[in-house]
Amino acid sequence: MKNVPPKSKAQQIGDLKKKVAEYPTTHRSDLNKFGILGCISFIVALAINSPTSINFAEGGIGHFLGSLLIVQLILFIFYKDIKRYKPIYYSDPKMMYLLALLVVGTLITSRLFSYLLSAMQRGFDLPGDAFMYGIPIAAGAMLITLIFDFHLAISFSFVMSLLAGIWMHSPHFAVYTFVGNLTAAFAVLRCRRRSTLIRAGLYVCAANLLTVMIILLLKGQFLSEQAVSSLLFSIFSGVCVIAIVTSVLPVIEYSFQLRTDISLVELLDHDQELLRMLMLNAPGTYHHSVIVGNLAEAAAEAIGVNPLMARVTAYYHDIGKAKMPEYFVENQAGAVSKHEKLTPHMSSIILISHVKEGLELARQHKLPKPVLDVIQQHHGTSLMTYFYQKALEQAGGTPPNHEEFRYPGPRPQTRIAALVMMADAVEAATRSLAEATPARIEALVEKIINNIFLDGQIDECELTLKDLSKIKDSFIHVLLSIFHRRIQYPDVDMRQFAGRQECPLAERGPQSNGSSGKESAKIC
Repeated sequence: MKNVPPKSKAQQIGDLKKKVAEYPTTHRSDLNKFGILGCISFIVALAINSPTSINFAEGGIGHFLGSLLIVQLILFIFYKDIKRYKPIYYSDPKMMYLLALLVVGTLITSRLFSYLLSAMQRGFDLPGDAFMYGIPIAAGAMLITLIFDFHLAISFSFVMSLLAGIWMHSPHFAVYTFVGNLTAAFAVLRCRRRSTLIRAGLYVCAANLLTVMIILLLKGQFLSEQAVSSLLFSIFSGVCVIAIVTSVLPVIEYSFQLRTDISLVELLDHDQELLRMLMLNAPGTYHHSVIVGNLAEAAAEAIGVNPLMARVTAYYHDIGKAKMPEYFVENQAGAVSKHEKLTPHMSSIILISHVKEGLELARQHKLPKPVLDVIQQHHGTSLMTYFYQKALEQAGGTPPNHEEFRYPGPRPQTRIAALVMMADAVEAATRSLAEATPARIEALVEKIINNIFLDGQIDECELTLKDLSKIKDSFIHVLLSIFHRRIQYPDVDMRQFAGRQECPLAERGPQSNGSSGKESAKIC
């Protein structure tokens, strides 16, 4: 074994500096999050304790500290759940701050409602503690589902039910809160219209009513004076959930630059300025984008990512082609290609420019970040093989630099960006098939996905080999439905069934060698 010479003092200091420099990147983020978690726990503990319980002179400090420790434990478990099962949110500070805001905001809003409702109950001289069933705590779970996802909403519901039980010193209220939150989360699981929020609120009302009736039966109060007020307060809670969510959701979307499924559906409206521009200026590209959207949505459904986001990003991925549509083959409609008069290098520059133009248009129209990412990444660093091969033929002995014929990237960083990349390539390639038989379509899809994989274009996203197999199958299924065989309809002259003998349009039959176009054109 070789003797390792001892490090000099300068080297030791350098190693120490390196360790210190590495520390923040690995630990500072976690320390910041723990600090924020402590602050949130303190605020939540204040929210679930009445002012009289924090009277230090009467020993309320012990009660408050106990509440604080329990809250800290509950929120820590919630934090670890997010870190383990939802790393996409954990690694995004903006989303973590928003989640913290929703937790604190839900409890503070609930506390304010409890003051108002208890005052109302005292004013009408209603018996018992029926007011607590009117607290719209389910609004938080509904917002979490709309903004984040259902898994997080379930965890949030569990946390809120525990905190609610501690707050009201009532296991029944904890169950009531859990059922209401779960119902709110389920009701907006596939919410794509703002009008659906009203229906979701009605579901919450129904769940609240049912839960309160069961609680009244358990407590032996079903026929008591408190029963009517409890049921009315539970309906009031559902109505308030609708009002809170419909008013708060647009504010959150605007403030945090987020897009829920509701606003994503609005981006698919044909009256959107960018889509109308694409339809009018580049109809071929628009039709191509619609087919890419069908492919990407089916593949997203197969591998478990947001299919609506996949469709929206596919619709806008080629929006930059609206600036110079005549340079892209799908918009040339049989005309002579403008690239015939350009060098391969100049043609590649024009093709690359549609990515930059698309990004500029998307930013001007404030499209969400996932759409911007797909516009920038849907070609990755792939090679423009047609123009590279053309340049290779013109170069003679010296091959051109292939880097000059690659898109600038970056490569797809998300699974949706990778889906759009593959769907884009597959849709364009299938149009070049002379005869789109099932066997040829399957072979072509496999070849394109393999080439993208071998070129390393999907190395930086989270697609697995199992995902690629599912994507291939979904692409083939959609393409076979598009390029299906049609029956040959017989040519029937409808004049034998109708009284009219003249047609409004000129019929042009096949021209013989001895006839002119003018002679072959006729009016029926």
